Amino acid sequence: MDRRRNLLIGVVVGIAIVGTSIYASGFTRQLLSPFRIITAHKGSDLSVAPDLAAGDWINSEPLTLKDLRGRVVLIDFWTFGCYNCRNTLPFIKGWHDRYRDKGLTVVGVHSPEFDYEKEVANLRREVTSLGIHYPVVSDNDYQTWDAYNVAAWPTVVLIDKAGRIRWTHVGEGDYDEAERLIQKLLAET
Repeated sequence: MDRRRNLLIGVVVGIAIVGTSIYASGFTRQLLSPFRIITAHKGSDLSVAPDLAAGDWINSEPLTLKDLRGRVVLIDFWTFGCYNCRNTLPFIKGWHDRYRDKGLTVVGVHSPEFDYEKEVANLRREVTSLGIHYPVVSDNDYQTWDAYNVAAWPTVVLIDKAGRIRWTHVGEGDYDEAERLIQKLLAET
């Protein structure tokens, strides 16, 4: 009897902790999962990447994927208050620095989680503070987020020179795989 009671108490406490964490975190666009999702688009499964929705641009005039044809494009869906997004920034910035002159364009799509992240002045301050020099567009209405079926921060999408989605990665990690794919896409004719 004690065993069942302890098990029931453990389950109830676990549910309460998870529920409280989700509520306290303020997530309105997602529920976090301990799993990361990697989707590789191969063969006839290649889909044309949706264009970037209108928003406020930082570090660039407005860009379209049509304007970027012939270049490899890395889209980083992020928000400045997300620590996971901050953990990926050294890699994203490094790729921008190493490969921009070789045909890579990095675009940060800032899809805010909280209201204070929607303020363009706050976004501009954070982009400067974080040392981001590649183009960043605000996606306050989640139009680009929704067009790419993004479910969590951070999400990286790699688009080939023909404008097709070739790789999507959700979460941190797999940086070596991402860099190998960037190099492969840059070498394609």
